[in-house]
Amino acid sequence: MTEQTTSTRDVGVVIQESESNRPVVEAIEQDNPDCSVLHTPGLIRITAPGRLVITQETVEEKLGREWETHEFQMAIVSYFGNIQEWDEDEIVIAWDH
Repeated sequence: MTEQTTSTRDVGVVIQESESNRPVVEAIEQDNPDCSVLHTPGLIRITAPGRLVITQETVEEKLGREWETHEFQMAIVSYFGNIQEWDEDEIVIAWDH
């Protein structure tokens, strides 16, 4: 009998590396402890197994100012997964299964 393993597909975002985006990346890392962060010249790729959450509250704590989730559009270069939720409190990227 063969044992089957199910793997969770990664989701993620690629964010333009900049001083203003650094707190956003830190917030994503805090809210997604299982995420992986890869720095390449000019870009930061953040991946997580199955689900990635960006919360307004955590980003505001890191930025030290108010932040609206629509500002995230200016930071991202691309994403993989489906945007399941995007409202004023949080953004959720996950695969629809």
